[in-house]
Amino acid sequence: MKFFCATLLLMALIFKSHAQGTAPAIPLYPNGVINAKPTPANYVEAINQDSHVSNVSVPTITPFFPEKGKANGTAVIICPGGGYAILAIGHEGYAVAKEFNKIGVTAFVLKYRLPSDQIMVDKAIGPLQDAQTAIMLVRKNAAQWGINPAKIGILGFSAGGHLAATAETHFDKPVIDNKGISVRPDFAVLAYPVITFGEYAHRGSADNLLGKNPSKEQLDLYSNELQVTPETPPTFLMQAGDDGAVPVKNSILMYEALQKAKVKTELHLFQEGGHGFGLVNPKSRELWFNWCASWLNANGF
Repeated sequence: MKFFCATLLLMALIFKSHAQGTAPAIPLYPNGVINAKPTPANYVEAINQDSHVSNVSVPTITPFFPEKGKANGTAVIICPGGGYAILAIGHEGYAVAKEFNKIGVTAFVLKYRLPSDQIMVDKAIGPLQDAQTAIMLVRKNAAQWGINPAKIGILGFSAGGHLAATAETHFDKPVIDNKGISVRPDFAVLAYPVITFGEYAHRGSADNLLGKNPSKEQLDLYSNELQVTPETPPTFLMQAGDDGAVPVKNSILMYEALQKAKVKTELHLFQEGGHGFGLVNPKSRELWFNWCASWLNANGF
């Protein structure tokens, strides 16, 4: 009965969301968050004046639907960045979702759990569980949301890019009960992404996800350039050459791995721009989102 009621509530949110175009956040786990410990009283979700979210213990997706008659059946799940410490959910989440709506793409902003021993049994898999659950949920409800289940992608910025890259390279090793539903994204967009936990790692992201003393096996497993296969979905990459937070070699390593595996891929490197700029690189008149939209169109998405 509890499961039935939770399902009815979810479906009510789905239909309300689709009708209105904007929607409330939908919990990923209406029957209880998986891989969870009891949340300490002092672990309270917060959002600051820059729309940076911290202490996420109840992960959600927030749907953004294109205006009526404009949807083209494609969907994207957006993973904001923040070094696996916070989520820059404003300029790397909601703002990006609205741009996708303008080109007919339904967008879902993923508020994923940040790895924490306080609230997780295994913090290394927590964010990936949320990403895979989001893909499963969107694919499961594709018909109700007017989505083609073969056109569901994932986008991530910075550490969110690492999560998106993990989702696109670890889909054959589900860390959830996916109930027979594929958790493979059909495409991926990686914006100034953390990719490797090797020589060019963003150490803050690596430490937050795996701890201070991970094994070589863990570092290799989450170095996503080492996990690319011919089954990895088509991937668009973007970064600035002067990125002072995440070395640009991250995007280059991923591009080279995708090329070697003969996966469709496109890489755009700005001369300047730094890190964390979201939709608009302040050092360029060019909009990477337009390049991305053209790439999606060229690949049938």
